Amino acid sequence: MKRVALLTSGGDSPGMNAAIRAIVKSALHYDLTPVGVYDGYAGLLKGQFRELDYADIDTIISQGGTILGSARCDAFREKSCRVQGIDNLKANGIDGLIVIGGDGTFAGANAISQDMNIQVIGIPGTIDNDIYGTDFTIGFDTALNTVVDAVDKIRDTASSHHRVFFVEVMGRDAGFLALHGALASGAEAVLIPESKTSIDNLVHLIRNDYKGRRSSIVIVAEGEEQGHAIDVLNKVRPFLDGYDLRHSVLGHIQRGGSPSAKDRILATRMGNFAIELMLRGESKLVIGCSGESLITYPIDQAIKEHAQPNLDLLRMIDVLRTK
Repeated sequence: MKRVALLTSGGDSPGMNAAIRAIVKSALHYDLTPVGVYDGYAGLLKGQFRELDYADIDTIISQGGTILGSARCDAFREKSCRVQGIDNLKANGIDGLIVIGGDGTFAGANAISQDMNIQVIGIPGTIDNDIYGTDFTIGFDTALNTVVDAVDKIRDTASSHHRVFFVEVMGRDAGFLALHGALASGAEAVLIPESKTSIDNLVHLIRNDYKGRRSSIVIVAEGEEQGHAIDVLNKVRPFLDGYDLRHSVLGHIQRGGSPSAKDRILATRMGNFAIELMLRGESKLVIGCSGESLITYPIDQAIKEHAQPNLDLLRMIDVLRTK
């Protein structure tokens, strides 16, 4: 083991840079040469490689996004296209590859490991927190705090004007951000794709909850079966005559920003552990966390299975709602 490549792929998440920093510093400590691949698998196909040193990463722990860049690359799914990426890895003398991202990122790394004899390790980096096998992914805590801060501010204006707000948060097909965001912000209701939503029940809830209150907050996951926040608002509007209904889409502010202390620590530990696994000769593993401990599990498992949010939290939100 002499040269280790690293890349970030898929959607960026706060803390990716902290993981990059830990990988590079740990590699240099063990006399390995860290090689950055720019713009994910697209950069791998184009041969966008560069050796990294302390000066490249020393102060990036507080930066959001990823200094390596990221890009979606559907072409990499085809074996005929992966050949070019594999040739570029060989031409750069790469012995191991560390990837930071979600299940699509892991699928690409797994395919490379099957096509050539190279060690691969995956680090879960996504604000969706939907990677199987780990309690938390890098970026989730920061995005969650962004959601809570935004909802707190929306609550201020909702209370000032006697409004019901439908707030849309990210999560694609996963309701982790919406569910945890609702619990942490004291939202009156939350709609997530993992739980069936009844428009009739939602209308009844808003009518009952709004009595004697100055505001109500309904958080909607973008993957909710009833549609986006504006769609849900339009479905309940005919039954809520006289209510001041508004919607707000938090959008990509959830991806950006300086990572939280929790994300920095998690990313740093995972980045360091990835290099240690490489030195042990381990491969085809994803690093996860279980409580305070770091764990590993097969990359195949992370690709094939999907994490599910704790639906007991929905019951708790119901209990805490005003009668």
